[in-house]
Amino acid sequence: MADDLILFTNPQSRGAMIHWMLEEIGCPYRIEVKQFGPDMQSPEYLAINPMGKVPAIRHGDTVVTETGAILCYLADLFPEAKLAPPPSGRGAYYRWLFFVAGCCEPALGNKAAGWTPDTPRLQVQLGYGSFERTMETVAQLVAGRQTIAADHFTAADLYMASFLHWGMMFGGIEKRPVFEAYAQRHVGRPAARRAQEQAAKLMAAPTQPG
Repeated sequence: MADDLILFTNPQSRGAMIHWMLEEIGCPYRIEVKQFGPDMQSPEYLAINPMGKVPAIRHGDTVVTETGAILCYLADLFPEAKLAPPPSGRGAYYRWLFFVAGCCEPALGNKAAGWTPDTPRLQVQLGYGSFERTMETVAQLVAGRQTIAADHFTAADLYMASFLHWGMMFGGIEKRPVFEAYAQRHVGRPAARRAQEQAAKLMAAPTQPG
């Protein structure tokens, strides 16, 4: 199955989350590193992801793009890893997975680009309202909690912890104690560390022409 499940990624991208997810699952997989620029815009890769972005996975004939979608797909594909709650208990799981994708990521992205919705009308039009409101919602969610979607670690925690960790690392998110406590609890997991060590080796490897 190592040749059947392929992760297309770059170590300095959101693909790091999927790399971590695969290590949590413990399944065989293969990594194809894509370089930013022409490599991601090649006809071969655009046939996998027309957006020319990573991450993406190919599992047999199935291609999945978008971080949240890949996390959900893998959690369902490998239920023995227990990275998703049982179907009847997935309300919070889906809610917070898609809150990261639909509110947290756009809010931080716009802030990093130097633009924020600064009028009530814009805040109503945009799903996340404002960066401040989004982050306050996250703060209330993670304060004093080990996990956010079940009584154990799930893909929702992986996504939220990764978002907070990277956001604080690059200065886009304030280092609040509640954010640091929640993120560090999860990014220190053995699977996350294995993925980080492997990513460091990939970054150190000679760049292949795209």
